[in-house]
Amino acid sequence: MEDIVQIQEKIKQFVINTSYVSEDQVKNDTLIFTQGIMDSMGFISIIEFIEESFSVTAADNELIEANFESVQAIANFVLRKLQSV
Repeated sequence: MEDIVQIQEKIKQFVINTSYVSEDQVKNDTLIFTQGIMDSMGFISIIEFIEESFSVTAADNELIEANFESVQAIANFVLRKLQSV
């Protein structure tokens, strides 16, 4: 199983590549939706990305801002899902 740093890096690279922002604009704690880096379509692509990359599925009740507001939040969500399998 991947560790939190590896998960964060994969997610960060996905956000950078998908949103076409510079690497220095995306830190682990950057609020990617609040700062306009990702939008609602970006949210859907993040969900698809974590399902494909980490084989985790988000339940409807898990699709909340706290789980997806930053690279760190997404990585923590993925790690919790991986540990619960």
